[in-house]
Parts: sequence; structure tokens; C-alpha cells
Amino acid sequence: MSDEGVHNSAVLMLAIGHDEAAEVFKYLGPKEVQRLGVAMAGISNTNRDQIEAVLKDFRKATEGRVSLGDSDEYIRTVLTKALGDDKAAHLLDRILQGKDNAGIESLKWMDAGSVAEMIRNEHPQIIAAIMAHLDADQASAALNQLPERLRNDVMLRIATLESVQPMALRELNEVLTQLLSGGERSNKAALGGVKVTADILNYMGGAIEASVLAGIRENDPELAQKIQDQMFTFDNVLDIDDRSVQLLLREVQSESLIIALKGTSEELKEKIFKNMSSRAAESLKEDLEAKGPVRLSEVEAEQKEILKVIRRLADEGQIILGGKGGDEGMIE
Repeated sequence: MSDEGVHNSAVLMLAIGHDEAAEVFKYLGPKEVQRLGVAMAGISNTNRDQIEAVLKDFRKATEGRVSLGDSDEYIRTVLTKALGDDKAAHLLDRILQGKDNAGIESLKWMDAGSVAEMIRNEHPQIIAAIMAHLDADQASAALNQLPERLRNDVMLRIATLESVQPMALRELNEVLTQLLSGGERSNKAALGGVKVTADILNYMGGAIEASVLAGIRENDPELAQKIQDQMFTFDNVLDIDDRSVQLLLREVQSESLIIALKGTSEELKEKIFKNMSSRAAESLKEDLEAKGPVRLSEVEAEQKEILKVIRRLADEGQIILGGKGGDEGMIE
């Protein structure tokens, strides 16, 4: 959802009252709740005309909508026709299996530290299965708090994990006690794999990422290469088309961009400059030159935030990614 969409949604939530807003929040995921909550907290003054405009847009968007029949079957039919059996099967597992694994979703409401504390003494295979259920950024933050040897072992297991049996879901339920309600499915559910591993690694810092890849490479060089090929790093912004870069720049704060570009290649900087107006590009160049030394950890943090924006835009279908695969210091 665009920033304007989030803002309008926040206005709507503030306008409809406590009880109604609470009912809406029940249908949102943790990231959606956080994003919408931040937007609501940031609204101080909204005039009547703005509220009426938002309500009018909402009425227009919902006019004529009626309750439909079996939505699961409809989604299954549409996606299978559009994507074919193989591609649709993986996506449908992700979309529909939540009804059987609803308890696992409760983990996504926990902070990474609590997740790490809960799982650190479990078998690496169980940790791998749990991590593969989480969003990549949350899994990465939790794994960053585990010992290096355990983290590398878990990442190797995630990379080679392809499916989970109903019995494994029951085991997860036992491990997570009342947080989970492990459901059984007659078919295996898609879980883990190279892409999930690459997504988690994308959120890890340079030194940790390198350590994990090195650990996997010791056990299986070919698998490590497959993971690296699936990763999208900040340097891969070079692989994004110009229209997508322009779209990205509209979503990124200039101060964040300045820090993220410190120490990057001239080719990447030029890619950014050419997709800005000449005035904006000159201003950015001046700010980059004026900015003093910045810690590598700071640069990586800002790059991660921009990568989150890139992934969101990619998930929304607004941009298409290419893809590929550091220690503490100062970036001049």
C-alpha cells in the first residue's frame, strides 16, 4: 500500500470510532497493524473536508460489493489458471495454510528477542522449521541473537528444507505450547528452501551474512552458490530498471539515501543521480560530499531499510527485481 493509502486508512480508522476500528484491526497482520498504528499516531490535525474526502473514496471503493461464495475455491481456481499447477501450488500453500496453522501466526506478533529466547535450546531442525514460518526480517533478527555455530546450522537446514509433514507440525505445536495450534494437513506444506534462506540472509549484517554463507559453503558449495544467486543486495539496485528506481526514490527519505550511498560504487551513485532531476541530483551530490565519515553499521542499517522498501514494492508488483548475492569500520 502506498504512503497515501496508509494515511487515508489511518484517517478512516480515526473517523469510524473505537469499536469499529478494533474490528478492522482483527483482520490485519502484525506489520499492517504497526504501519497503520504509526500513521494514526502521526495524524494531529485533519479538517472536515479531508475526512469527508476519505470517507467518500471509501464508499466509492466498497459500493456494490457483496458477500461471495467459497473464496478458497475461487482463489485456487483463479491462481491455477493464471500460474499453472506448480507455481500456484506453492503460493496457495502460503495463502491458505494459515487456516490450519493459525497458531504459528502468533509468533509474528512477538519481538525477535522473545522468539530467540524461546527457541535457542531447541533442536536446530525445529528452529529451522519455526524460522521458515516467519517473515524474513523477523527471522533474521531472531537468528542474529543466536550463537554463530547454531545460527549457521539452522540456516543450512532452512536451505535444505522443502516440506513439512503433519507430524512435524504437531511437534512445532508441542515446542511452542499454547502459542501454536499445529494443524494437520493431508498434503505436505511448502516450507523453507533456497529462496527463504536468501531472503533471511538479505536482512543480516555483512559479517554475519558472510559467516553463514561460509558455513553453508563448507557443507555444500553448490547450495551456497544457489542461495547467493537468489539474494538481492543493495548493489543489485543497479539491476533495477530506471522507472523502478524513480518509484523507489519517491519512497525514500533523502537523509537515509545519503547514508546508504556512502562507500557504494560510482556506478551505483550514477544510477541514482540519473533518475533524479538535475537539481535534486546536484543537491544529493553536495550532501554526500558534505557528510562526514559514517560507521559501516549505520550504512548497512539504512541500506536494509531501503531494501525493505524495494521488497515491499516488489511484493506489490510495482517493481521487478533482478537478483544476486563487511566488518565494522568507517566509510569515508
